[in-house]
Amino acid sequence: MILGDTCTRTCRFCAVRHGLPLPPDQTEPQRLADAVADLRLDYVVITSVTRDDLPDEGAEQFVRCIEAVRRRVPGIRVEVLPPDLHARADLIERICAAGIVVYNHNVETVRRLTPLVRSAANYDRSLGVFEIVGRAAPRVLRKSGIIIGLGETHDEIVETMRDLLKAGCQILTIGQYLQPGPENLPVAKYWTPQEFDEIGRQARQMGFAAVASGPLVRSSYRAGELYAEANGRVSGIGHRASSIEHRGSGGG
Repeated sequence: MILGDTCTRTCRFCAVRHGLPLPPDQTEPQRLADAVADLRLDYVVITSVTRDDLPDEGAEQFVRCIEAVRRRVPGIRVEVLPPDLHARADLIERICAAGIVVYNHNVETVRRLTPLVRSAANYDRSLGVFEIVGRAAPRVLRKSGIIIGLGETHDEIVETMRDLLKAGCQILTIGQYLQPGPENLPVAKYWTPQEFDEIGRQARQMGFAAVASGPLVRSSYRAGELYAEANGRVSGIGHRASSIEHRGSGGG
């Protein structure tokens, strides 16, 4: 997680402290790159707190970190998990152009519960992030996550999955909400492992290229494996479509 440990928003599901953060650390990109190299990673997820206090909302720090990691560890695959950045196309496009393989943005919950759960967030604005990524960098895979157990219904989960697919999301994680502290929202329901399996099955049938669904699943759960699975399926679909187009173009 970059850009400090203090968030400018007060989402009621999250335990990250909120307030006025410090300015971005100019040494952070290189320190992050060194840590990735020391850990001998070949896949890394870079996320952050929300920085509504900055003119660029932290986008340039994401870019500097991505570029530093890629210089330090050639061939590494980078996934990013930024906040919504107010769906500003210029910021999202800048991050996409830095050399990432997955752009992850969590919608977190269903439309009805978004005002209660996510401080200063907007459900449709989050969906708009995927549309921007799809236009700016169609080869970058789009990913989102939902936490359930906040009072949503099964039908609302399905509706959210449909909305994500329509917006261009390709990878989905679904996990159980656990109350991190007394000031956070209480758990409304503990979904069973069997229910998670069923939701995951539905998500795959609906068209997601890769899905992780389970009580302990989180945004970065087996991120490299989900990327590989989705990339193989998306690439395969693209290859088959190109082959069909090629065969069809020779007819007359």
